Amino acid sequence: MSQIYTYEEIAKHNSPDDTWIVIEGKVYDVSKFLDEHPGGEEIIFELAGTDATENFEDIGHSDDALKILKKMYIGDLDKASKPVKVVPKVEVTRKSDENGGLLVCMIGGICLAIAYYYLND
Repeated sequence: MSQIYTYEEIAKHNSPDDTWIVIEGKVYDVSKFLDEHPGGEEIIFELAGTDATENFEDIGHSDDALKILKKMYIGDLDKASKPVKVVPKVEVTRKSDENGGLLVCMIGGICLAIAYYYLND
């Protein structure tokens, strides 16, 4: 017999180190998969502690994805429990190049210098 979890219990697992989701009445601990998710960790993390069934089915995951998901199964949702509001413990932002703004400014400056040079010749 598998472990049974309520929405209230699942909602507590909504941090990057402790991320649970529900898909088709089954509870999954996807904490270790966040960094590996091809669509980015923020897609999963936005649904942390909630029922992600609709979002999961809308994407149309591969057989390999379903096999990976099975390995993260930890129990079943208590069908009698009611969904609760989940507030993420930490906001996840996309990883980006921290010097991206500097690069844009440098390229813009070079373009201005070239334009100035040609217009004043």
